[in-house]
Amino acid sequence: MSWGGEHGVRISLSAVVMAVREGRLCVLTTEDADGELALPSGPFDPAQDRTFERALRAFVTAQTGFGLGFVEQLYTFGDAGRGAPRATPGPDLRREISVGYLALTADAVDVAPPGARWTAVLDIFPWEDRRQSGTPGALLAAVQAWAAPEPRRLARGDSVFALSPAARWDEGSVLERYELLYEAGLVAEALRDGVDACPLALGDRSMTSDHRRILATGLGRLRSKLRYRPVLFELMPPTFTLSTLQAAAEAVVGLNLHKQNFRRGVERTGLVAATGLMSTGTGGRPAELFRFTATEAQDGQAPGLALPALR
Repeated sequence: MSWGGEHGVRISLSAVVMAVREGRLCVLTTEDADGELALPSGPFDPAQDRTFERALRAFVTAQTGFGLGFVEQLYTFGDAGRGAPRATPGPDLRREISVGYLALTADAVDVAPPGARWTAVLDIFPWEDRRQSGTPGALLAAVQAWAAPEPRRLARGDSVFALSPAARWDEGSVLERYELLYEAGLVAEALRDGVDACPLALGDRSMTSDHRRILATGLGRLRSKLRYRPVLFELMPPTFTLSTLQAAAEAVVGLNLHKQNFRRGVERTGLVAATGLMSTGTGGRPAELFRFTATEAQDGQAPGLALPALR
């Protein structure tokens, strides 16, 4: 459906649905007509769809069998010349606009429709996982080579990829890193869109249309919100051990966290309470089970969690 005649606008809706499964941050994905990895998405029809959100919920359920809980709008994407978004076939003259949404769930049930699956987010952005050896050297060398001729590029590369020893890695700058790699021609989507590109073999996974850009926005939003809102608990089951909570936080931010400092930070927030029960499914010593608690005094203003990384 388009608005404004032959040069009108077509709107698509895309969902970033994230969960922690088996200790990994995952996103709900589908496949497009060419078998490429995609987010659940579809076109908004102003004649039929009452709201964006209701249309989005219908797309996600139809394409994956998964019912959404709370969602929040991420951003509206509409850059020209990026082959994106292209959620549905249509005349080339239509300007494509995509509205992205973020949803978190603790109930990452298996999904049955063909092509639907839970995909590890850090398989799509492997450079965002710094728990083992940091950013791959080949990637840093390629970014430096692209940035070196221009001081502004070099400053930008240093800002988002921490090229110099004094620079600090900001785990929330996921979109900024992906955008730099796109402009530098180091990811597959750049080659697809006609950018002067030479993608690196980083073991990453490309996505259809602008879906990896939307996912980068969602991951960056989630990482940033961890520090000022208790969103991590939206990914947790009703009861959990503190070790499981820390593992989930590490899976989200892609960093190793200091165990004692993390636990002290959790206790200071008052966001968890002991249940008096012990976990017996850890394979080791039984661990105490906790639950998330938000008091009336917090009244929706519960704080986030400190993330004391081992840097």
